[in-house]
Order: sequence, then C-alpha cells, then structure tokens
Amino acid sequence: MEGVLQTRGLLSLPSKPKIKAFYPLPQGGVRHRFNSSIPLKARPLNGLSLSSNGFQKFQEFAPKTQLFGQKNRSFPICKAETAAAADGQPLFAEKEQPKFMGIELVTLKKIIPLGAMFFCILFNYTILRDTKDVLVVTAKGSSAEIIPFLKTWVNLPMAIGFMLMYTKLANVLSKEALFYTVIFPFIAFFGAFGFVLYPFSNYFHPTAFADKLLNTLGPRFLGPIAILRIWSFCLFYVMAELWGSVVVSVLFWGLANQITTVDEAKRFYPLFGLGANVALIFSGRTVKYFSSLRSSLGPGVDGWAISLKGMMSIVVLMGGTICFFNWWVNRNVPLPTRSKKKKVKPNMTTMESLKFLVSSKYIRNLATLVVAYGISINLVEVTWKSKLKAQFPSPNEYSAFMGDFSTATGIATFTMMLLSQWIFDKYGWGAAAKITPTVLLVTGVGFFSLLLFGAPLTPTLAKFGMTPLLAAVYVGAMQNIFSKSAKYSLFDPCKEMAYIPLDEDTKVKGKAAIDVVCNPLGKSGGALIQQFMILTFGSLASSTPYLGSVLLVIVLAWLAAAKSLDGQFTQLRREEELEKEMERATLKIPVVSENGNGPLSSSSSLNPAGGDSTNASSEPSSPRSL
Repeated sequence: MEGVLQTRGLLSLPSKPKIKAFYPLPQGGVRHRFNSSIPLKARPLNGLSLSSNGFQKFQEFAPKTQLFGQKNRSFPICKAETAAAADGQPLFAEKEQPKFMGIELVTLKKIIPLGAMFFCILFNYTILRDTKDVLVVTAKGSSAEIIPFLKTWVNLPMAIGFMLMYTKLANVLSKEALFYTVIFPFIAFFGAFGFVLYPFSNYFHPTAFADKLLNTLGPRFLGPIAILRIWSFCLFYVMAELWGSVVVSVLFWGLANQITTVDEAKRFYPLFGLGANVALIFSGRTVKYFSSLRSSLGPGVDGWAISLKGMMSIVVLMGGTICFFNWWVNRNVPLPTRSKKKKVKPNMTTMESLKFLVSSKYIRNLATLVVAYGISINLVEVTWKSKLKAQFPSPNEYSAFMGDFSTATGIATFTMMLLSQWIFDKYGWGAAAKITPTVLLVTGVGFFSLLLFGAPLTPTLAKFGMTPLLAAVYVGAMQNIFSKSAKYSLFDPCKEMAYIPLDEDTKVKGKAAIDVVCNPLGKSGGALIQQFMILTFGSLASSTPYLGSVLLVIVLAWLAAAKSLDGQFTQLRREEELEKEMERATLKIPVVSENGNGPLSSSSSLNPAGGDSTNASSEPSSPRSL
C-alpha cells in the first residue's frame, strides 16, 4: 500500500474480532482507563506494513496484564477504512454511473425498452378489446346476450386451463423461452384470424345446426347457442381477454419486476400508467381509421374484412416489436442484486377466505366495494352494448364508435390521474372513494331512464337531432368512460390505501381473502345475474327494468360501505398518528454514568434544550415529561 495512512485516535478495534467479551471498567469510570498507573509496553504489529518502503511499522500500546478470556494477540492500531473515513473519503469509492438528464444510463436501458413494450402491448389490447365486441355482438344470429354466457362458460375455463399450463411450462423453461412460448401463439392466432379464419368463417361455423337448436329450445337460449354458432369469433374473444391478463399482467409485469429495483419501480411505474392511456388514445384513432375504410370501398366488398386484415397486421407487427425488446433486454440489461429471503404469504383456501371476510367489518366493507364495482360495471356495460348494436348494426359503424370510445376513455383517464392527487389532498380518502359509485349511480340512472321512459322525451331530443336510443347510447358511453377513468385513478388507489393502517396479520390475510373471493365474485357476479334474467324473462331487453333495480341496490350498498369504511379508516389513521406521537414523546436514550458508581442510567433521558452538560455526573437526571 503506497503512502502512510494517518490515524486519528489511539486505539481501533478489529473489524471481526474472534472473541466478543465485555471488560469491566476500572474503578473511576471511562477516564480511568488511560490512567498512567497501568503500565504499557510497546509491541510491534505482526505482519502489517503501512509505509512505502515496506519496513517501518507502527507501534501498538497494550497493557501487560491480560483480562479473562483474552488471548495473547495484538490488535492493529488502525484500519484502512478508519483512516479513510477520518479524512472524509471512502477507501474504495464506487465509480459514479454516467447519467443522462439526471437518470443513470443503466436505468434508462431498462425503462425505455419496458416503456416501449408496455405501449405496444396496450396498443394491441385496445384494438383487440374493441374488435372482440364487434365480432360477437354484431355477428348474424348473435347479440350482446352472448357476453355473460361467454365470460362464464368459455372465458373462465380457458383462463384456468392456461394458468395450469403456464405453471407447468415455468418449471421446465427459462424465463426468456417461457416469454416467447406464451406470446407466439397469440401473435400467430391473431394473424391467422385476420387472413384465414374470418374470411372462411362461413365454412367453419355450424350455422344450420345452430338454427335447428334455436328452433327447438327457443329464443331465450340465443346466447348459449350463439357460442356454438360463431365459435371462431368466440375463440377470438377469449384470446383477446387472455391477452390483457396474460401478456400484460404475467409477461410484462413479470419481466419488469425481474429487472428493476424497488427505487426504480417507485419512480417509473406511475409513468407506465400514464403511458398506457396515451396508447389508448392512439389505438382508438387507429381503430377509427380502419373502421372508416368501408366508405372508400366499392359495392359488394366486405369492408369489415378489409378493416380486420389491417388491424390484425398491426397487432402482429406490434407483437414482433414486443419480442424484439424482450430479446434486447435479456442480452443487455443485468439483473439487480436481490435478497434471497422470501416473504411468507398466507395460502388461504376459499372457505378460509370466506370466514376471514365475515369476521372483520373493515374487510367486509372493503370486499363490498370490490364486489359492487365488478357487478355494477358488468350490468351496465352489457346492456349498453346491446343498445349500441341496435344503433350501429354494421360492424364498421360499431367499430368506428368503439374507436372514439377508446380515445375518449384514454383522455379522461389521463386527466383524472393528473387530478387524483389534488382530490386526495383536498377532500381526503372518503370523498375519493365515493366518486366512482356516485358516477355509476348518476349515469346509470340516466341510462336506464332513457331506456324505460324515453318515449315522452322524443320531441325534446328531436330538437337536438337525437332519438331516445341514440341518447341512451351516448349516456351509456359517458357512464363507461367516466366510471373506468374514476376506477383507474381513484378507486384502485383507495382500495390499496385502505390496507395501510391495518395490522400486518389483518393486512396480509385480508388482501389474500379479497383476491381469492371478491375479485372473481365481482367479475362473474354480474354475468350470473344477467344469465338468470335472460333465461327467466326471455331476453336482455325484457330484463332491463329489473337490471336497473339491481344496479340501484348494489350502488347504494357500495356507497354505504364506502361511508362506513371512511369512518373506520379515519379512526385507524388517527390511532396510528397518536401512537407515533406517544412513541416520540416517550423516547428515552440511555446515558453512561461518569461517576463510576453504576453501569448505565436507565432513568436518564435526552434533554433537547439542555445541550451537552459537563456536570452530568454530579446531578441526577430524571425523565422529562413531554
């Protein structure tokens, strides 16, 4: 080691002593330790050279007498870290990472490809989500009544089957190979659908057999029979739904959580949410453009087939881009170092989750919020789509409207995300939690009122160039736009914030219970209610008054649960703040006695106004009452 390292002190303990022993202080306290009555002798440091010529050695002072439990060995007088730290500079300073606009380049190598992947994935998802509704709702022999049956009896089993297969593949494939194995079938299917399955669907679909079944069973079974009649369209519907849950939730967020640190996630994950809404805006414009191609085509040309080929081509292109960025990340981005300690997560069965939900009023209220949202949004959305088909029966017209709808949803959600922080700061958790059900209630009442009592309003609406049906479509669109934007910007943050003041056991078990029971119940509850109404009253249109009544009851229960939860949440927050104040008020710091008559004084406390008293040994200290 070049140069002599200077020390600032007489003694320095070794970094890793082999024997840890407490030596009793001599009579007289700490200062008596260095009394001249204890003879000292110089002893050379064994094998440690700190000079440039390699021969000069420092001397260490050690007492002749050995204490009990101490071996005959010498301790170095200084460590390199001590000397360097005393000079204010670390011995082994880490090289500062190069930055661009205040962000480390190694971080940019993660965030830019992840942001591009997220944009492409959600761009595709918006196109697929709008297209799947057009296919199954506007198809001949089908209607919006197919959606509840499709979600329950086709989508759910295929999702469960996929996750079982994914679990098996995850045990035998690397993460990169698993990514390609999962995403390639999606890309291949969507490409094949646009260029093969849809153009030749007349040869694949059992139309005659479906007509025979419908004549036998009656019109109330139109929904289940339509699944068989347009099975390839239903397969597209399920694959589009799985794209949102598998590619977004499993593949993308799995990769993002694998390569980013917690600090990077806190800083950049919110930006991904804003970027998602930007993708929503652009993809909505893309759907609108391709859906409007029909007006420029000649007679006898299937405009929807042309539009579908164009949109599926973009989906395949975006899918290839996603695979490229995944390939680049796996070869150019190092994995961060993480702790190998695993968190214990409760593995609760469905019955255990139900028992836990029933036992806690706080968790019951939170569960009511989650279930009520899933049911109410499903009730309105499916009814709205049935009226949307009546207003826009052509696939191109239906798709063009959905393109405008997606763009408006992206703009509204982006704006609400920017306003959400102000709403939380100014009005608090309770007001933010009540905005989403209030929006659903107001727009839901307007939507169902136009459906049930629209005839007397016909002359008034005609002055604005609208019919009651068109007005109901617009109000239903507003309901979906504002409820979804409020859900993403306010409802989801409120739900996660509600877990914070709970104790650790209730927090972990409550979240597990809601994930196991309430999320699936909310998603399938609305579909099951609609299936019951359709099979009972014959059609979705005949069920409209009863669906409106069910929606009113559910939203009112939602508002009541939000009000109750607000009081409990506020009380828990106050108790938490009070506990923190009490902990700060009763904080005691032990002080070493200087008179040598006692080890540590447990009754002394820190006096923030007294400074460093020099006569602490002569005056007894007592705890200060704060």
